[in-house]
Amino acid sequence: MLGDYTAGLLGHGDLGVLDAVAAALRINASVGGIHPAESRLARLMCERFEMDRVRFTNSGSEANLMAITTALQATGREKVMVFHGGYHGGLLYFASGTAPWNAPYDFVVAPFNDASRTRELIDEHADSLAAVVMEPMLGSGGCVPAEADFASRVFERARAVGAVVIADEVMTSRHGRSGMFKMLGVAPDIVTFGKYIGGGFSFGAFGGRADLLDYYDTSPEAGRTKVVAHAGTFNNNIASMTAGCVVLGEVFTAEKALAHTARGDEFRKSVAVVLARSGAPVCVSGFGSMMSLHALVAPPRDAHDVAKRDADLQELLFLGLLERGVYTAARGMMNLSLTVTDDQLAHVLDALGATLDSLRE
Repeated sequence: MLGDYTAGLLGHGDLGVLDAVAAALRINASVGGIHPAESRLARLMCERFEMDRVRFTNSGSEANLMAITTALQATGREKVMVFHGGYHGGLLYFASGTAPWNAPYDFVVAPFNDASRTRELIDEHADSLAAVVMEPMLGSGGCVPAEADFASRVFERARAVGAVVIADEVMTSRHGRSGMFKMLGVAPDIVTFGKYIGGGFSFGAFGGRADLLDYYDTSPEAGRTKVVAHAGTFNNNIASMTAGCVVLGEVFTAEKALAHTARGDEFRKSVAVVLARSGAPVCVSGFGSMMSLHALVAPPRDAHDVAKRDADLQELLFLGLLERGVYTAARGMMNLSLTVTDDQLAHVLDALGATLDSLRE
């Protein structure tokens, strides 16, 4: 039930992806230029996620670093707003403030789901704020969804001071037709992607408005006085590009994404019923096919709430489920894959109920 932290959306070894990649690799593995699969995937992504341009990387971490670089170069400013509990890659870690190993940006850490305080911080740093980077749902931070009003008010204020709004949808682009922020009714300037689109191969991408992405157009014909170079031998490697075309074009179409989101919502409701029946101080949070169990009485609204979980009970939940054949993240995260059957989901519910019964006893 971990789903490789959302990367394993297709399950293990999807034959459509593997056959297409194997055929492509018999022709070439990596080229020092654009190739047909890259062009096809770029078009699929721009149409699916309503973007003008997209560029490819090898991971979501790289995509977020490049998106921030774009905002810094486009605005000429130096500060980057992130949110407490956020995670945007190994060098962009904000579980409890700013990690000492983070990339050396000038970060402003704002409270998640607190629009008033966040807008105050935006105004405080208005002249130097280059970007606001937000997950529509804290993934590593506990599957805590952003409230629609919070996202809307923050995006509006960020744009008012000239900052670039960056959406980290590395995990959440699986939700709905065009990602979770679109389902919340807000549109970012740059979106980052990764995980499942690679179909099991390494993958990342960032895309959005043409005026921002065109900083990467280094051709003399463009006549730009300011450009950003984006090197990376394997950014457009044939395996990942080919896999991505199969994932978005055949396996996980917009219609399939809608259905999978709805299936996840229904399963999370069933989990909540089991928890309520048990009477245990355990709850579930999430959105669509991503969710997390919490040793808390009520679902968390931010990372501060997540930090209040009963650590011993949280670990016992993980071990109890594992003992009954259900693998989740130790922190409680579960992510539905396309290949998980209804019978398997029923087994998960039974195992959860049995685990809670044993803990109560």
